[in-house]
Amino acid sequence: MSLVLNKLRGAGLGLRRALLSPLQDAAPDVADFFEVAPENWIGVGGSLGKRFRAVTERAPLVCHGLSLSIGAPSPLDETFIARLKRFFEQHQVVLYSEHLSYCGDDGHLYDLMPIPFTEAAVRYVSDRIQRVQDLLGRRIAMENISYYAPLGAEMSELDFITAVLTRADCDLLLDVNNIYVNSVNHRYDASAFLRALPASRVAYFHVAGHYNEAPDLIVDTHGSPVVDPVWALLDEAYAVFGPAPTLLERDFNIPPIAELAAELNQIRAAQARHPVIADRAIRQAS
Repeated sequence: MSLVLNKLRGAGLGLRRALLSPLQDAAPDVADFFEVAPENWIGVGGSLGKRFRAVTERAPLVCHGLSLSIGAPSPLDETFIARLKRFFEQHQVVLYSEHLSYCGDDGHLYDLMPIPFTEAAVRYVSDRIQRVQDLLGRRIAMENISYYAPLGAEMSELDFITAVLTRADCDLLLDVNNIYVNSVNHRYDASAFLRALPASRVAYFHVAGHYNEAPDLIVDTHGSPVVDPVWALLDEAYAVFGPAPTLLERDFNIPPIAELAAELNQIRAAQARHPVIADRAIRQAS
């Protein structure tokens, strides 16, 4: 089980610059933790840096990266990883997660591209994750991504994710919305997929909204409220894995804080319906 510090619990909120001012006027406990993309904040100082610290000092801080590009053919950017480590130390970051994907080779695509589901890719990606963990001196969590076309698949998405987590000995950021999106786009059973993931690897959850392009095509946008089928799948995730810390993602079309607070309270209400799994509680407290 992930050794997430036991102070990380409840419902968290993705912190965007547009939320800095509204959060300063919101109730101090509106979110139980915050998550940021470290790339957006490394080296930021002055008045903006002070406003950032004013918010993040109120609750534990999690980082969810965008540009590690763990599946890319180019070498790992170890200078960037060293900058990450300094940022984590400076801001007492509780947990670092990234995407099980890549975002470029000799440049940045500003998108998350799927890694081929192959044995060779399992070995390659796992070795790179282990190297990142060694450089950072901490475990990291990898997120199951949404994708729209499998590339050169020799195994299932589920088998690929499980193999990487096991070989790299890393944790899982379980994105519930991504499971739902992929289950529609790739015609599989979301519940069966969820239940087959390795419970001992789950660090925390993501939940978000999406856009229905067609009855058989969903686009993962993080630009709308969470829909009922995703709430239901999140509730099932709590039943299977226990009420793990859960992050609400909202990247654009950001509504007033009151609306985000209502979704955060919906997460807390769902968590309260499920008992903490004893094994998870023991490992988190260790």
